[in-house]
Amino acid sequence: MSEAYKRTHVFGMDYGTSFFKYGPISLGETPEIIENRGYFPDKDAIMTRIMGEGKDVVVGKDLPLYLEAREDLPSRLVYPFRNGIIEKNDNRAWQVVEEISRMALREYVPKEEGFNGFYVVASLSAVAPRYMYEKLFDIYRKIDSDEHVIAAATIIPQPLAVAISHKVPTSVVVESGHGNTQITPISRYPIRTAIIALNRGGGDANSITAEILKDSGYGDLAKEETVVRQVKEQIGLVPRNLDEAIRFGKDNPDKLATVINIPGTRLKITLEDNGWLRFLIGEYIFNPNHEMFQSYFARGMPKPGDVKVGDTFFLGMLDMSEAIIQSVEKCPIELQPYLYRQIILSGGNFEWKVPHGLENICVNSVDKIKIMLNEKGLSNAGVIMASSPKYSVWRGCIVYGYAVPEGFKWSWDRMEGWMSFR
Repeated sequence: MSEAYKRTHVFGMDYGTSFFKYGPISLGETPEIIENRGYFPDKDAIMTRIMGEGKDVVVGKDLPLYLEAREDLPSRLVYPFRNGIIEKNDNRAWQVVEEISRMALREYVPKEEGFNGFYVVASLSAVAPRYMYEKLFDIYRKIDSDEHVIAAATIIPQPLAVAISHKVPTSVVVESGHGNTQITPISRYPIRTAIIALNRGGGDANSITAEILKDSGYGDLAKEETVVRQVKEQIGLVPRNLDEAIRFGKDNPDKLATVINIPGTRLKITLEDNGWLRFLIGEYIFNPNHEMFQSYFARGMPKPGDVKVGDTFFLGMLDMSEAIIQSVEKCPIELQPYLYRQIILSGGNFEWKVPHGLENICVNSVDKIKIMLNEKGLSNAGVIMASSPKYSVWRGCIVYGYAVPEGFKWSWDRMEGWMSFR
């Protein structure tokens, strides 16, 4: 196929830990987005048989219509990329990946004459092991065998996609999603030996939010992950300094009181005198070491631990600024000043707002990282937010697919190029 054909049929797929972003180059700046999850309905249930539903796994925007009893959710609702890594033999997780990939491609198959498949650019965690690349290529090969919708595919690390979308070849990309945070120095390509992975992401902010709901008398709602996430997004705040923010909140409860409405329901959640707890949600992402969190750990909230997933160690309690410093200091000293000049924050876990009237108490993610780095002696670090934190990886996939020549074939030694299926 011609280079002109390839450039007009690039298709990006960003497999985030919480959301799956996808779509062809024709979408422009904003991809489609769905939760990266699948639901396995009870196929033996009478109603399932009567309604004629034979799906093994349900994905996409209609998934909520298939949900059954609340107590069944933990066993039937699968988020495949919890830590950015899927175990090699986790068949249900890979089944979800296949189904959302099929759904995405089917949604955009053009009716034009001469369509001969998309050039798919997928993006995985920077710490994804080689077998995940192999499994994903196998899935694409199977999809194309069934439906003839993929001409070729390639896979790139998510931080590299962010750097590409911002045209910054030398940088540190801090990509924080639902399951983890990846700190990746980039000098033309990710410096893999310097990557630091944190076992902390949006899911941990959900955990502290669930505890706050319990303390506020809403323990029944703390079991529903989607509700907890919506509450977190509405009330979470990042304090400039946690001790000062707590004092302010307790002295001025009216300024932190809030009412949360869950869309499409009559449900209202009210925080009045304990509105200061909102500061704990944002702080927990950046630094879980404050003594305020010890009481939650003592009561049974899981502490972010150091875990090994595949060949990668995820650090639990390391604060985010220290993780950035340790990552950069694994790189050549001559390179380090250039890396500190361009620190890019990406991912939905960095989308924290500063409410009007709380500017002296709250900060956004960029200012929080600057403050934390300054406390460690780095006063001139250049920290920026990705232009669109949720979509910057997908945009990088599109740019990469457009730029890489069709004749550049996949190399397992370099882990780059096009894997052809025709």
